[in-house]
Amino acid sequence: MTLGILKESDGEQRVSVTPDSLSALTKLGFDKILVERGAGATAFYDDASYEAQGAQIADIDAVLKNANVLTRIHPLPTTAISKMSAGQIVIGQFNPLGNREAVENLLKANISGFSLDMAPRSTRAQALDVLSSMATVGGYKAVLTAAAHLPTFFPMFMTAAGTIKPAKVLILGAGVAGLQAIATAKRLGSVVEAFDVRAAAKEEVMSLGAKFVEVEGAVDDKAAGGYAVEQTEEFKQRQAQLIHEKAMAADVIICTAQIPGRKAPVLIRKETVAAMKPGAVIVDMAASTGGNCELTENGKTTHPHGVTIIGDSNLAGSVSKDASVMFGKNIVNFLKLMMIKNELTLNFEDDIIAATCVAHEGKVVSERVKSVMGN
Repeated sequence: MTLGILKESDGEQRVSVTPDSLSALTKLGFDKILVERGAGATAFYDDASYEAQGAQIADIDAVLKNANVLTRIHPLPTTAISKMSAGQIVIGQFNPLGNREAVENLLKANISGFSLDMAPRSTRAQALDVLSSMATVGGYKAVLTAAAHLPTFFPMFMTAAGTIKPAKVLILGAGVAGLQAIATAKRLGSVVEAFDVRAAAKEEVMSLGAKFVEVEGAVDDKAAGGYAVEQTEEFKQRQAQLIHEKAMAADVIICTAQIPGRKAPVLIRKETVAAMKPGAVIVDMAASTGGNCELTENGKTTHPHGVTIIGDSNLAGSVSKDASVMFGKNIVNFLKLMMIKNELTLNFEDDIIAATCVAHEGKVVSERVKSVMGN
């Protein structure tokens, strides 16, 4: 059984599997591991580090042709898919709810695709949940990015020149990214408030030492599997007013609120940005799905009304080395479900295998993806 590790493109700094995971993959039953030349370079893993763990370095065509299972963080380009054979398997993070084309390309080529961002939010799936692992990295880096752009200190300082007040940080969305942002902002000494529509988030926010910003009347759908859901218009109006008031007092806002498969909710209106402190910073991690801030531009840093707005949904990529290690561990843990007694077994009775399978034998298996694709 041959595993292929592919190089990313479009400026992605991470790699899907790092050298330290290769021994675990060999024990699972992969007797040959092919790594595309230069795959780990931007994550600070050179080809020699893969070879030292028993991998073979090859060009992309050889990896695509000979690997039974391929790993790549982002969807394969059509040029790569055209060089593959029916029945091959690719594993990564493909955003199938928002990227139908990626799924359709796999279906047309009869390639089996498993997208780990579709893993159910269950205890059993935690070890392979790439959304959680990458959100941990992103939440951490969002605060450091904000600190680097903020013209004031994060902690309180008592000096001979006087006392410097601590920065006020507002976190929008208290999922994994938001909670890591809270923890990081607290470590830096700031005063932190956090907002989330999910009632279950309140206890977690408070346990980290932050104040929970609560708006009454939120719809909290337990059937959503721990994800946020769309809210009523009445709730949105109350939410907008409270967030506006909190934003005006904030030095930093970290935006993490997203709804899978839908446009990110707009929580910071342009009028709110205009009312914020000059020099305040907004880091919008939801930029790729429209942004939580109305003025966010994906992949850009702008300065409307003297406020710095950073639109970046791939902050994990800027911590490329450790983020790659975490992603690789997620891949290994997923493959443990597939490799039974050193043999590749696609057991669609397993809820994790079924939920993450976006394409197999020309059909969508994942029920969540089916509902979006309409098949």
